[in-house]
This record gives sequence, C-alpha cells and structure tokens, in this order.
Amino acid sequence: MRGQAGRGPVDRFIDAIEVAAASFLAVVTLLTFVSVLLRYFFAWSIPDAYDFTRLLLGILIFWGIAVAGYRGDHITVDLLWSASPAWAQRAMDVFAAVVTLIAMIALTWMFAVKVIGTRADNVGTFDLRQPVWIYYLIAWIGLASSVVLLIARTIRLIFWPEILARPDEIHSVE
Repeated sequence: MRGQAGRGPVDRFIDAIEVAAASFLAVVTLLTFVSVLLRYFFAWSIPDAYDFTRLLLGILIFWGIAVAGYRGDHITVDLLWSASPAWAQRAMDVFAAVVTLIAMIALTWMFAVKVIGTRADNVGTFDLRQPVWIYYLIAWIGLASSVVLLIARTIRLIFWPEILARPDEIHSVE
C-alpha cells in the first residue's frame, strides 16, 4: 500500500467521495436517533425530520453508488466469470464497466433534468418549505461523481488492472 504522498489525484478524489458518503450516513443516523428520542421522551418532533431524512437518504444512496461502482463492491453474479480464463474475465470486467458507465451517464443526465424541473416548480419541504432542489442537486453531484469514478475505473481496468485488484486477488507470477 502506498503512503498518502504517493497517491494520485484520482485516489484522493475517491477518498473524498468515500468520506462524503460516510458523512451523509452519519447525519442520517444522528437525525433519526435524535428525532426518535425527542418524539418518545418529549412528544416533540423536529420540523421536517421525515423530509430531511428522506432527502438525505437519497443523497447517501447516490454518493454510495459512486463508491460502490468504483470499488466493484456492488452485487454481482459471477458464475460465468469465475469459470472463464483470465483474458475473458478481464474482457467481461471492461464490458461491464462500459455498460455501467453508459447507464450511469443516462441516469445522471435524467436526474439533472429532474433537478432543473424541481427548481422551476419551487417544490419545498412540508413544514419549513425549504427548497427541495438543493438536496436533489447534492444528490446529482454524487451521481456526477459516480460517472467520473466509473471513467477512472474503466481506464484503470483497461490499462492498469493491478491497481483495482484487492490484495487477496493478486497472484504471484512465480
């Protein structure tokens, strides 16, 4: 494992995305916990707690997609992959990365249209009437980050597959 000084800008960007996704998870967890405590002990609720939790959960999911897409930690069915030779496995990995990238570009584009439409419609939260489009925009940034990370993953799969290999998957040539 390389030290922090030996890491490139792509690796630092990936780390920043992971920290952002973890931070959103912490905020959702804290908001839910505090909301339940206030409701149970004081019969009082945080205004728009449901809306905030719902919107932050959407943000968390989209930022998590970026991390899972780059790391390859999403659910896969690899029955054919595991029975294939190494060259075929690499070809399947590259093909899957390209298909995922194309799908993510389409989703990112359509969600950008949704953000613009939500802003134009002036949609707000129930209690405080906070604009919802801001949360959608933050979620869209997570989707845009997933496109950037999937481009990096695809390039690395094609030219430097050893960068993406996990330590337990690296086999000695000897």
